[in-house]
Amino acid sequence: MKALPNLISIFRICLVPAFIAAYIFDQNDVKISAIIIYAVAGLSDFLDGFLARKFDAQSKLGKLLDPLADKLMTFTVLICITVSRPILLWAVIVFFVKEICMGIGGLVIHKVAHVELPPSNIIGKVSTAVFFLVCGILLIFANINETVASIIIAGAIGLTLIAFASYLFTYIKVMKSRSKKTEIDGDDVCNQQSVQDAE
Repeated sequence: MKALPNLISIFRICLVPAFIAAYIFDQNDVKISAIIIYAVAGLSDFLDGFLARKFDAQSKLGKLLDPLADKLMTFTVLICITVSRPILLWAVIVFFVKEICMGIGGLVIHKVAHVELPPSNIIGKVSTAVFFLVCGILLIFANINETVASIIIAGAIGLTLIAFASYLFTYIKVMKSRSKKTEIDGDDVCNQQSVQDAE
C-alpha cells in the first residue's frame, strides 16, 4: 500500500503523452478526450496526496515524482493551449523560467545547506490548484475571448509568482539558519580546542 502513491504519480506522468495525443488528434473545438485525461490527472493528484498522508507513505521518491508529474502535465497543457492561442506564449515563458529558478534554488539549498527541501506551503498548493482550474477553463471554453483568456492566465501566473516568492523567502531563511548553525559549531570547536590547549 505504501508504494501506491508513487505508482499513481508514475501513472500521472504516463498521462502526459496521452494528453498530447488526445489534444492533437481530436479535431473538435472542445477536445473532450484531452479534458477527460486532464481531469483524471487532477483527481489522481488528489488521490496520490491523500493516500500518502493517510498511510504515512511519504518517501524521497514520492517527493520527486509528485511535483514532477504536476509540472510536466501543467507545462504540457499550457503549451498545447498556447499552440491554439499564440498570444499566451508569454505565460509559457514565465512559467518555464519560474520552474527553472525553483529547480536551481532547490538544488542549491540541498547541496549547500545539506537539508531537505521545504515542503509545499499553502500558497504553493493554492496556486497549483488555481493554475489547474484556469488551464481546465481554457480547455473547456476553447472559444473564449483572447483578452479574457489573457487576464485569467495572468491572474494564475501572478499567484504562482507569489508562491515562488514565498519559496524563495523560505530558501533564504533556511540558508541563513544553516549558516548561523555552522558559525556556532565552528565557535564551539574553537572553544574546545582552546580549552585543550590551556590544559
